[in-house]
Amino acid sequence: MKKTEIVKSYLSLIPPVHKILNFTEVQKLMDQYGQPVVVNAIRRIFHDYRKSLKKDTKKNHHKLSSDYIIKLLKKTIILETQDTLIPILNLSGIILHSNFGRAILPKLALKKIEEVLGSNYNIEYDIETGKRSDREIHIESKLCSLLGAEAVTIVNNNAAAVMLVLNTLARRKEVIISRGELIEIGGSFRLPDIMQSSNCILREIATTNITNLSDYEDAINTKTGLIFKTYSSNFTINGYTKSVDEKDLVSLSKKTNLPLVVDLGSGAIVDLSKVGLKFEPTPYDKLKEGVDLVTFSGDKLMGGPQCGIIAGRSDLIKKIKKNAMKRAMRCDKFTIAALSSILKIYQDPKKIVEEIPTLRFLARPKEDIKKQAERVFSKIEPIFRGKIKIKIINCFSQMGSGTLPNLSIPSVGISFQKSTKKNSGLFPIEFAQKLRKLPTPIIGRIKDGALVLDFRCLEKDTDLIKQLQSLKMGEDL
Repeated sequence: MKKTEIVKSYLSLIPPVHKILNFTEVQKLMDQYGQPVVVNAIRRIFHDYRKSLKKDTKKNHHKLSSDYIIKLLKKTIILETQDTLIPILNLSGIILHSNFGRAILPKLALKKIEEVLGSNYNIEYDIETGKRSDREIHIESKLCSLLGAEAVTIVNNNAAAVMLVLNTLARRKEVIISRGELIEIGGSFRLPDIMQSSNCILREIATTNITNLSDYEDAINTKTGLIFKTYSSNFTINGYTKSVDEKDLVSLSKKTNLPLVVDLGSGAIVDLSKVGLKFEPTPYDKLKEGVDLVTFSGDKLMGGPQCGIIAGRSDLIKKIKKNAMKRAMRCDKFTIAALSSILKIYQDPKKIVEEIPTLRFLARPKEDIKKQAERVFSKIEPIFRGKIKIKIINCFSQMGSGTLPNLSIPSVGISFQKSTKKNSGLFPIEFAQKLRKLPTPIIGRIKDGALVLDFRCLEKDTDLIKQLQSLKMGEDL
């Protein structure tokens, strides 16, 4: 019999779905997972089987017996119903890892979120009048006080904040920006594209490395909507460079009656030099200098939930709030609850570093990290002895998420390297994969032919030790 005829015979033997549902084992699966899940899984198995048969007629295909179908069905359902959102151990040395959800929220925020999401709250309800209110009243006064702003509003992320500002204040008008500030914020989202989506006309000026005040002055015309400046938080330009100070742009803004908008991106709302880092401009500083509006992220240096914060002149904020796009970008009760709790912590300067994980990781002394690495090393070294070269090393952590790109924070880690030269080049990749497959995945980084676990962001090491000890001595590491 020809292969094509065999394939046709296999196709003809595929049973109808209702017949499969009558099997005792399948009935049990329906009791456990529900009929829709089981039916969809059966249909997917049959679809993939038909596709495989038609695609490769030369391949030896497995005949769909009832036992084989049930075996596939169980496997498919387990894969499709398992929880894909799982905790990981971040030993990558990146404090704000975009792929790990950026900022870890403080306990106070987590408690408030649980309360607000698990019950009815006055999110948009005025208790006194019994009428609808503005959900942003829960964060407005606190934010204004911290930022020195006349008014504020929030949306679901900083890209949305920039888009909303541009669409409100410069729709169908030109936006002046230095060529060196036309950034890509990650994931192929570029500032020129955001401007286009905001229905603005990009007017880029000057060169990548040199921008003068005269470049801004020469670009202003009757079609100009606003002056825009953004901080290149995910890269730096060094060497022969020049940029225009905001104070000079403020003077130009007042003189021409054009709004000056500054996108700070990372959004440190406290002086980072207080935690031993170099000074990073804050929204408070920029607004004090006379900038009309600032935008920044809530889930980066601020250490809060994902949101975009817009702060500055009350008349401009009022216009922004009236934009129909604002409704599509508004924050939910999760964000309101988390942000209000974060702001409460910021009201007490003594608690900021202690209670906000992002800042606590940043300020963590190297000596504390070293003690932890030594403790873990003593527990796990016997597991790898004779198979892997393991040692405590000095390393450097980074902020991540396009934040403070030049900042290297001294840290301590444990390095894992192949004892022999045989397959040593593949070892860190394979070992990293093995650690990712543990019940609680361990994420490190590969550097100089070794896998490095950086301890800066690990405060409790019990689970790390447990996971590493679960690796068997006999395994080919």
